[in-house]
Formats: sequence, C-alpha cells, structure tokens
Amino acid sequence: MSATDPHQAPRLAIVAALQEEVSHILEHMQSKRCELVAGRSFWTATYHEHPVVVVLSGIGKVAAAITATTLIERFGVKEILFTGVAGSLDTGVLVGDVVIGSHFIQHDMDASPLFARYLVPGYDEMSFKSNVQLSKRLKLASSKVLENLERYVSEEIVSKFKLTRPRMHSGLVLSGDQFVSNDALRESLKESHPLALVVEMEGAALAQVCQDYGIDFCLMRTVSDGAGEHAAKDFTAFLHEVASRYSALIVRAYLDINDR
Repeated sequence: MSATDPHQAPRLAIVAALQEEVSHILEHMQSKRCELVAGRSFWTATYHEHPVVVVLSGIGKVAAAITATTLIERFGVKEILFTGVAGSLDTGVLVGDVVIGSHFIQHDMDASPLFARYLVPGYDEMSFKSNVQLSKRLKLASSKVLENLERYVSEEIVSKFKLTRPRMHSGLVLSGDQFVSNDALRESLKESHPLALVVEMEGAALAQVCQDYGIDFCLMRTVSDGAGEHAAKDFTAFLHEVASRYSALIVRAYLDINDR
C-alpha cells in the first residue's frame, strides 16, 4: 500500500553521484525536507506517494561508501537504489541502453601478491551482489519504460545522441576511481573482465557496504558513452536530456511494481 506521510521513515533511498542524474526526480518530489549530514543534502520526501530519501553521493567509491553508511545509520533505510550513467565495455551495450547490475567488481583493487587481484581483503569473493528480488523489479520496470520510450523522449533527442531502440541488460558492473576516457584502458578492462557490461565509479562500494549491513541494494545505469576517447563530451551532454529522464521514469515504475 502506498504511504502518503512525507515524514514517515523512508524504507527506500535513491542515490546518484551527480544532481543531473536525478534532476527530474528532485523536481517532482513532494513535501521535501532537507537535512545536511556529512556535507550532503538528504532530501526526505514523497515521490509518487512513496516516502523516500534522495541524496547525491558525490563521485567515487569513498564518497559512495560514506553516503550508504549515513543512509543506513542515520536514516534507517532498508533498500538502496543507485541510478546514474556508465560507459559501455560491451559492443552489444549501446548508448541509451539500460544496465541493471547483478554483481560488482572493483577493477582498481589490487592487493597482490598478498591477495588475489580484484579481491577486497577480508572477503571470500571478488564480486559483491545486488539483491535478486529488487533487481528483478528494476528489470521489469526498465523493460516497461523502454518499451514505451517514444512517449517520453523526443525525436530531436533521439537524433542528437544517435539512439537506437534502447534495450535492458543485466550483468557485471566494474567500479573504480577513474573516469574511463582512454581507449587503451577500456580495452584493458575488457580483456581482464570479458563479461563486464559497463564501467562506473560507485556501484561496487555501495554493494560492499550494503552487504556488510545486510541492506538490500540494486543499481541501474544508463549507458552514456563508450568509455573511450569521446566519453567526457558524450557524458556531459547526456546527463540531463536522457539519463535523468530514464531514472525518473524507471524509478516511478519500480515503485509501482513494489506497491502491488
């Protein structure tokens, strides 16, 4: 059942690294109340009649981990949904596609020879996983939105970014404290992690914190670029016009599914 009390303790947190990635969500929240913690603005509000807390984590793994810990300790959230953009590492994952992360690896973690490369010391596996049920809902929500995307994205935007019919993918996401805009690095990541779909900068850290606290976590990323030499240009232009629209629509559909 939908909750309408804007000050009810939110079960769900919606997190993004940059404001442009959730600008449409922020614009349509109701009864917003802001609390500043650890230099971040945490907006408790209702979004389509659901109590949520929305926060910008900032860029990178440490910023993401601080944000996730604050959400759990200070706000008592039980679910964290991360949204934003990512660079593609797979030729079948195109600009405008949506990736739902199933598991996450820190591609810049290397404590060898003491530990296997990519393994975070103290853990048994290299990858951290998203919650299966939440990810299933997120995949259903993404598919629903993408099937009807022409209702929300103009032909001008489709032409500007050369969007094909967007598709939803699910699989491995790489995270690291690097904006990948170098073709050589992109090829190296593909060679080291042939199953990886996209690369970004926060997901694995959030998944690690959520695993430690026993909190449910899921992640969606809109593909903004090919993580190559033109990534910075594509990334900047893509955020508000496409990715933020996707985020708002998919999160709304996710809440509708979660409410049944």
